Amino acid sequence: MGKLFGTDGARGVAGKDLTPELAMQIGRAAAAVLAGKTQHRPRFIIGKDTRISGDMLESALAAGLCSVGADVELLGVIPTPAVAYLVRKYNADAGVVISASHNPVEFNGIKLFGGEGYKLPDEIEDEIEHHVFNNGAELTLATGTAIGTVKRVESALNDYVEYLADAIDADLSGLNIAVDCANGASSAPASLLFPRLGANCHFIGNEPDGGNINEGCGSTHIDKLAAYVVKNGLDCGVAFDGDADRCLAVDENGKEIDGDKIIAILATGMKQEGKLKEDTAVVTVMSNLGFIEYMRQNGMKTAITAVGDRYVLEEMRDKGYVIGGEQSGHIILLQHSTTGDGELTAGMLLRTLAEKKCKMSELNALYTRYPQVTVNVKATNEQKARYKEDEYIAGFVESQQQSLMGLGRVLVRASGTEPLIRVMVEGKDEEAIAASADRIAVKINERIHARK
Repeated sequence: MGKLFGTDGARGVAGKDLTPELAMQIGRAAAAVLAGKTQHRPRFIIGKDTRISGDMLESALAAGLCSVGADVELLGVIPTPAVAYLVRKYNADAGVVISASHNPVEFNGIKLFGGEGYKLPDEIEDEIEHHVFNNGAELTLATGTAIGTVKRVESALNDYVEYLADAIDADLSGLNIAVDCANGASSAPASLLFPRLGANCHFIGNEPDGGNINEGCGSTHIDKLAAYVVKNGLDCGVAFDGDADRCLAVDENGKEIDGDKIIAILATGMKQEGKLKEDTAVVTVMSNLGFIEYMRQNGMKTAITAVGDRYVLEEMRDKGYVIGGEQSGHIILLQHSTTGDGELTAGMLLRTLAEKKCKMSELNALYTRYPQVTVNVKATNEQKARYKEDEYIAGFVESQQQSLMGLGRVLVRASGTEPLIRVMVEGKDEEAIAASADRIAVKINERIHARK
């Protein structure tokens, strides 16, 4: 991981960590690096979520791109996976997304996609970082007619919705559903897509005002959707995060359907249709043991990676697998998309429900999850590094793993997107794993603050 780009782009508090000056430098460096690889005047498309800081960062990015001779096309507010799709459709050299995904409004981020719709490889991000940290000293600014131009693309939203409708190819007539858009980038496309597929839709979290993204709604606050579904007697509900690359769901009883469950439901259907490559789904070390056992018992395999959609995607592309994702709801359907797409995932889940003609709770009952407890420890980048180097912590975590006596597991990791160290303990005894998670979190907190 570089110093600027984490597992999901550059991210921080807008105006403090992620300043307009930094955004301009990233734009300038990205254009220069990609111009050198394409050997022509590069074209960039830029999309953003609904955060109030998006306009500021968009303007700075565009200025940086244009300053070294790149042309810019602004897509406006649109989901992250839309940029990954449209960069291919529009034959652009790269796409930029301004979003901090599921994070609160004060955060924002910049992530880059190459012309094929995949996130830029580490080596290209490293080149961009080099120029940013060198203050662009090696870059040549454009002058005269070599300076880039900026234009807006009015068709982006409709082009994306058209693609989704074709990919999902479902008749959802008769389904009564709730859709929680997190007051984010899915607010506009979801309102066009799901009614078009025939569903009777109740929308919540679809009135973004620049400050309410992810605020008490969306996939990070699934309880709101659950209560709404139960209160209104609906068949199910789906929820997205701020940039709509994640999807979680609830059944008619308000019970959560996490990313593991969605992958299990979709993979089972794909296997029955002979479309599950090597009968394998790609997941991360965070996936529930109940999911792993279900897959094995039903003739399917799991390829397990480190946490982060980029690692899931790398494994999928390397082996040709067609479905993979994370418990958080970031699910990649590689036959249709080059990144996680919440609305595509929701559409495929709802199509399965419509075709099965059953209740969502029946799909949700595929397997029983092992209890999982997650405790977050606040940590700066320096404290994260201290944790990773601390052999005492490593030994303490191992002792807690041993105390579960083979009936569970412990996973501790530094978040790549938030200032947190996450402690996850999983097992059959919920009281025991909760106590273990608390002990580990207390010990980590003590150790990372032990010396300044």
